[in-house]
Amino acid sequence: MTHSDPRETLEQSAMSRLQYVIVGLTIALNALDGFDVMAISFASPGIAAEWQTTQAGLGLILSMELWGMAVGSILLGGIADMIGRRPTILGCLVMMTTGMYLVTTTPSLQVLSAWRFVTGLGIGGMLAAINAQAAEFSNQRNRALAIALMSAGYPIGGVVGGMVVTQLLKTHDWRFVFYFGTAMTALMIPLVLWLMPESVHWLVRKRPEGALQRINTTLARFGHAATPALPALQEALRARAWIDIFSKSLLATTFIVTMAYFLHIVTFYYILKWVPKLVVDMGFSPASAGGVLTWASVGGAVGCLTFGYLTRFFDLKKLTLFMFVFSCLGTILFGQTTADLGTLSLLVVIAGYFINSGIVGMYSLIAQVFPTHVRASGTGFAIGVGRGGSVLSPIVAGLFLQGGMQLPLLSVLMSMGSILAFAALIWLQWGSGPAAGQPARS
Repeated sequence: MTHSDPRETLEQSAMSRLQYVIVGLTIALNALDGFDVMAISFASPGIAAEWQTTQAGLGLILSMELWGMAVGSILLGGIADMIGRRPTILGCLVMMTTGMYLVTTTPSLQVLSAWRFVTGLGIGGMLAAINAQAAEFSNQRNRALAIALMSAGYPIGGVVGGMVVTQLLKTHDWRFVFYFGTAMTALMIPLVLWLMPESVHWLVRKRPEGALQRINTTLARFGHAATPALPALQEALRARAWIDIFSKSLLATTFIVTMAYFLHIVTFYYILKWVPKLVVDMGFSPASAGGVLTWASVGGAVGCLTFGYLTRFFDLKKLTLFMFVFSCLGTILFGQTTADLGTLSLLVVIAGYFINSGIVGMYSLIAQVFPTHVRASGTGFAIGVGRGGSVLSPIVAGLFLQGGMQLPLLSVLMSMGSILAFAALIWLQWGSGPAAGQPARS
């Protein structure tokens, strides 16, 4: 099926094999994000032992790449809308590879924290760019599923990485966690260069030199006929910039999705960052703690995949609200458990399932409520500011633990992020126009 507008061709046609490969690449890239963020959690018992850190001090270290992710999402998301998705992704991969490796050479906790911040910059920019790529290289029918699959990469990275790291930690120190992450991240650079073209939606709007030729090359790789000319586009639309996320028409949307993501991520990162240390404090080995955290990722991966399937039958907003409620309940249940590895693993599977499903719902909503010219910027801003929740979560939990708060009460308090996210998302207007399933293309 061919249209005069190449974006319409991609929207309405069946997806080609290469489009599925590109979505697969976004899954792999998000898996790197999932592993890189969790790497410090796997390594935290060893780091704490080597430098004799307090609970509160470890919470600050655990938050450093999250600060980087917040800054990277906001700044590099805007850059992805200016210079393109593909070069932004490549730059982020270089940054992540560098940061992951140099953590292993650190002479102090201060230097370690600085390199984790650099790694976080790359992770934050990467997520904004690949969320846009997954949306723009999928067709209308499969868009929500493609974003859900991309999101599933995060817990999949935790599962696969966790299995490898659990074995590594049996015979090696914490640095080998980052050696493994460095190798996997570097491997993705040539794959992106070879397989991932620039977004057709971005090329149509920005129109850099050679845009038509690049669009037709991509269309040919997808099995479509060439388009004879770029579709008409008003100059005013071309001049629109990332600041439009604060325009009258988008301000309420920007605020609501940002707050909902911020609040839910507080609960998400409580589980993600503190499970290994909490399990070790119960008397288990670091390897066993890594295994429990891996089960959280198993639940998360299954949640992402089933959420994507369910979007074909249920309203996206209502489905996300449902997941928020059960994220809260799952986190509360985790806090009531006794020191039993089997029970701990089962409860983190349940919590991981619903928490990650809520994250997928937010990524899907964000990708669909922002038009092309601010899709990466809007995603980057919502996720970047939302990362404030991820920064606060391990710090606040660490302070509560150091103050003597017991696990059951702490889990109840940290679960409230998902319920407050539910309250925020209620206000999002949904049901007509682009937000109902088709992103605006301007």
